[in-house]
Amino acid sequence: MNTREFNVQHTSETEWEEIIGLFDLAMQLDGKNGYKVWNYIDEDGLRNDIRSKKQYKIVQHGDIVCLFSIQYADPHIWKEREQGDALYLHRIVVNPKFKGQKHFEKVLRWAREHAQESGFKFIRMDTWADNDRIINYYKSFGFDFIGNHTTGSEAELPIQNRNLKVALLQLPLTAT
Repeated sequence: MNTREFNVQHTSETEWEEIIGLFDLAMQLDGKNGYKVWNYIDEDGLRNDIRSKKQYKIVQHGDIVCLFSIQYADPHIWKEREQGDALYLHRIVVNPKFKGQKHFEKVLRWAREHAQESGFKFIRMDTWADNDRIINYYKSFGFDFIGNHTTGSEAELPIQNRNLKVALLQLPLTAT
């Protein structure tokens, strides 16, 4: 998606140092500011997202301002709700230099367009079940709280998502 405001592109392995640096910096700064953050990030999972073209970046004026990954199925977290009818957003990280500039709104605009083009009925995501602040933030964009789920320890899950109590959030898409 290209607009005058921003550009959404696939990330590439040549950007690895910048990508992992943004995750590290965001985890460090958000943690210091009292936000719930990952204790660590599954680097193999990130590399797989990059190689499989499922990690994206939002670029403005040559800067990576946000990273996010997508999935077309998430049976390990969504269990029986997984019906092949949703686009899943994961691992959203905003470059701390560009916080407060409504980048999630841009991610969601792109995701909505991509999901509708792909024939999906929903956009889904999960976050920490004990983080009311972020749950309410996502609800302000129209996401519905579906329920809580405790993940298993399946090897298919990224390390940071194992044995974790998460809130399941879903945004119904309407035909436009």
